[in-house]
Amino acid sequence: MRIISLNLNGIRAAEKKGFFGWLKKQDADVVCLQETRAQEHQLDKDVFYPSGYHCYYFDAEKKGYSGTALFSKAKPNKVTKGLGWEPCDSQGRYIQADYDGISVISMYVPSGSSNEEALARKLSFHDQIMPHFKSLRRKRREFVICADWNTCHKPIDLKNWKPNQKNSGFLPIERAWLDQLYDEVGYIDGFRLLNQDADEYTWWSNRGQAYAKNVGWRLDYHVITPGLVDAAKEVSVYREERFSDHAPVIMDFHW
Repeated sequence: MRIISLNLNGIRAAEKKGFFGWLKKQDADVVCLQETRAQEHQLDKDVFYPSGYHCYYFDAEKKGYSGTALFSKAKPNKVTKGLGWEPCDSQGRYIQADYDGISVISMYVPSGSSNEEALARKLSFHDQIMPHFKSLRRKRREFVICADWNTCHKPIDLKNWKPNQKNSGFLPIERAWLDQLYDEVGYIDGFRLLNQDADEYTWWSNRGQAYAKNVGWRLDYHVITPGLVDAAKEVSVYREERFSDHAPVIMDFHW
């Protein structure tokens, strides 16, 4: 079972950069996309509905903003869009596909980097969604949560960690929320389960030569339940082509 996660920074922009041509060659079973930044009625090309996939979009009400999507080779038993609270639902930040014994989620956590109000909205999102993550752990199924989490967990996860301790994305309060998710609630960072290397990033600023110099942040990852630890086999970040300011994260499971 191959699951790919990518923040597109606009699905129409990513399409022009060759994303769907690349996707066709990946043989992914589930594709989790974030920040589609389009209304589905604007996606009037067949390319946005790849052959062989059941395609589900969850758009933000605001045009050109946020939004998630999930493509699946197997038809899910159930697809859930949203969680019944704001701003999660009106911003299209959560979509879940349920299969026999396993669920896959595509999620886009708000960024808190633009100003104090944005940070407050992000921390509120953290507070609101944590009870949901706790409730999922009580269900008799496994979960893969693919998301742009907009937070790095440890110093190894971003290049310039010391000065960024005062910036959203690496604030102690944001990192403590991930500590709770892992240490208390019991989820596992799927990437770090398989790869402990430094300099493994998924997002690079467009300023300067950040991408060329690999001055990045690891903001995008598959968070998994403990029952998938033995099934998790490989994980990689694809950097040969650039479809977005984020890179695709590819994770393979024997399921």
